[in-house]
Amino acid sequence: MADVEDGEDSLYVLTAMVVTPGRFPGVFGDDYPAACAALGLLPAADGYGLVLGQDGAGARWTVVVDDVPLVAVAIAAWDCGMEYDLSPREETVVAALPGWPVELAVQAPGVPAPHDPEPEGDLAGLPRLAPPDAGGWGGPQRRLGADEIALRWAQWREETDTSEFTSSGPQEGQDEAAPAEITHAHPGVRRALGEAHGYLESPPPPGRVRSAFASGEARTLRVDGPGWSLVARTDDIAFVLLDEEPAQVLPVGRGDRLPALLEGLAALAPPES
Repeated sequence: MADVEDGEDSLYVLTAMVVTPGRFPGVFGDDYPAACAALGLLPAADGYGLVLGQDGAGARWTVVVDDVPLVAVAIAAWDCGMEYDLSPREETVVAALPGWPVELAVQAPGVPAPHDPEPEGDLAGLPRLAPPDAGGWGGPQRRLGADEIALRWAQWREETDTSEFTSSGPQEGQDEAAPAEITHAHPGVRRALGEAHGYLESPPPPGRVRSAFASGEARTLRVDGPGWSLVARTDDIAFVLLDEEPAQVLPVGRGDRLPALLEGLAALAPPES
């Protein structure tokens, strides 16, 4: 938690996140333009930083700033267990949006419990941010699930039974030399992999494919499309989540064709912020 100066308009900072073409929380959308639209923002080349906190009355606020490096440094420091006073300059503030886009387990000390500000005055036309329904299943929950797998890859990989993988060789009657979709027992997974393969020929909107450091030369990939999300490591397997399969995580074996698909997708990803 960052320290914030006292004052009537002070924001007690609880956490922060960045929204850039190469990095943004999946809760906002399948790609960077969709994420910006969810926040009522125009896509900016350098992206935005989001600072989540409470005002002196305890109201939830998400402050949007254009100083992405400052927010990224704060996040990196907090991830390392270090203190960092995140205090964006006033001239970097783009918007102040009521609510939080994700659920937070912490609250600022010495102020009332977190609550949304009253929708009056200038707030009437602003997007009101709220976490997705934890009991439901749809795009936001699917993408958040994929984000969680990417974050805890080692745990998910350890719990995956590789004996259940479907061969990724050619289907019956298919020319082995021809470009082919990776086979899988689930038609939804085949559709997702086919659409992901289509990105190699027709690049999708920015942020639809995102890449982050994993280990060594490997990258962790997050790929989204209509009704599906994929998370993978370029040196390993993949997992697919589907809108039509609530809370189900469907593994895809590496086989012969997945490596080329993952390497191709990694090449499409913008630089991570």
